Amino acid sequence: MNATQEQLKLKLTQALVAAFGTDYTNTDPILVSASNPKFGDYQANVALSLSKKLGKQPRIIATEIVNNLDVSDICEPPEIAGPGFINLKLQTSYLEAQLNAIQADSRLGIPTATTPQKQIVDFSSPNIAKEMHVGHLRSTIIGDSIARILEFCGHAVLRLNHVGDWGTQFGMLITYLREVYPEALTTANALDIGDLVSFYRKAKQRFDEDPIFQETSRQEVVRLQAGAEDTLHAWKLLCEQSRQEFQIIYDLLNVELVERGESFYNPLLPKVVADLETTGLLEENQGAKCVFLDGFTNREGNPLPLIVQKTDGGYNYATTDLAALRYRIQEDKAKRIVYVTDEGQSNHFSQFFQVARKANWIPEDVELVHVPFGLVLGEDGKKFKTRSGDTVRLRDLLDEAINRARADIESRLKEDERVETEEFIQNVAEVVGISAVKYADLSQNRTSSYVFSYDKMLSLKGNTAPYLLYAYVRIQGISRQGNIDFTNLGINRQILLKEDAELTLAKHLLQLDEVIKEVEQDLLPNRLCDYLYQLSDKFNKFYENCPVLKSEEPARTSRLMLCDLTAKTLKLGLSLLGIKVLERM
Repeated sequence: MNATQEQLKLKLTQALVAAFGTDYTNTDPILVSASNPKFGDYQANVALSLSKKLGKQPRIIATEIVNNLDVSDICEPPEIAGPGFINLKLQTSYLEAQLNAIQADSRLGIPTATTPQKQIVDFSSPNIAKEMHVGHLRSTIIGDSIARILEFCGHAVLRLNHVGDWGTQFGMLITYLREVYPEALTTANALDIGDLVSFYRKAKQRFDEDPIFQETSRQEVVRLQAGAEDTLHAWKLLCEQSRQEFQIIYDLLNVELVERGESFYNPLLPKVVADLETTGLLEENQGAKCVFLDGFTNREGNPLPLIVQKTDGGYNYATTDLAALRYRIQEDKAKRIVYVTDEGQSNHFSQFFQVARKANWIPEDVELVHVPFGLVLGEDGKKFKTRSGDTVRLRDLLDEAINRARADIESRLKEDERVETEEFIQNVAEVVGISAVKYADLSQNRTSSYVFSYDKMLSLKGNTAPYLLYAYVRIQGISRQGNIDFTNLGINRQILLKEDAELTLAKHLLQLDEVIKEVEQDLLPNRLCDYLYQLSDKFNKFYENCPVLKSEEPARTSRLMLCDLTAKTLKLGLSLLGIKVLERM
């Protein structure tokens, strides 16, 4: 709900009390945005809901409310429609005043949270000794956008990268490398990431087929956990090798993270098990220590256990997640913890959240949120893979987007007979390519799977990043063409709204705070994408119907101010999605 809606809601509540008494102080006026502009901007439907209680016709109730309603500073005189809808249309002078008030504000009039919190966003989370693939794309960019929006709202956000840097995979990889390439365990950067992945696959194959190799690998894990110097040194080298490759991706995506992998919580695992035993939640089942869960059953219909310590004394992912959760609450003092992972892990989060709650580890003022997302699909509707059937490397996917964007730019430059520097071409290609990939993902409801299409995401038409970027570039072109300094436009000047296209654009510009509040709560970045797409569309219609540079004063300056405010809104909104803007394309 934006500031205007809040004011109208308060005035409607006051009118309800004046008309029907203090018993209606907490009655919801049911104020919603009008579905059709011809009915105004907002509609209050409370009269219909009170008909039975008051024993009156809704239109009579609506009339009594309107008779006690003073919205003269915000709206035109209210109108009653149909069976008892109260329609409210914002005054043009009110809209003008609102726009003029936010013109010079870097936050565009959007307030910070009244009760800022320490919040944690857990996202990306690749595995050491493996390359980041298309499966990491959604977690990384959705998590980054959520973190950006929460930070903008004033929350202290800790962006955590819970990398898989511990466990059996290191035992088998180190064991295998001792045999075939011992230099990799003593010398930094002896392998590139591709070689490391290849060795990991071969080590996994040996582990699955060779019982002796399997046992040796497990012993290597024990040595790692015990801090054996040579094993620990080898582990650190392997982690650093992967970390360097991850950073290339994060730099390309302009994503910042604090790495705190599984190994960080390893010393805390025994206490997790001990404390669960103290609470009486732990049960032994076939030699393993488990917590039995409510609402989860196995194939036989029996209660499903969550294993926290295996028969061999080892720990599971759930144990690490429980340790991480306790650390984040007790040490990080987080009040909201957001986990951004694929929907396939939904049961896992439900299960270990339940264990933590049963153990009374989650204070009442702490909120745990799993943010699930669907799959990235190929144009055949199946899970996105290479032609050979392999998982698509994220680095390859991003490079391809940049290369395709570059080819498109070079083609347009040739067609326009325009000459640009190599630096300009490469920068535009990178911004457009990366933005296209990010926006194509973020513009989907994250709970759905979506089809990955380079052609669609790089198009200058439709709900795409290039379409939004072009709207911003168009405004910068107005500035260059008219030799306009937007920074000095607003001095002693006012936005004046005369045409329908101006009013439509103005009303949309004033809805950004409502959208950001919604995303802060529901963590659905596609709502912001939809807002920005509609803003670009409304701006383009304004631009087509309302001459800017060729209009007479005071309309000329007013329209330039509208253009500038649109550009500021686009730039801010896109930055919250992790997308850069361009002055020219």
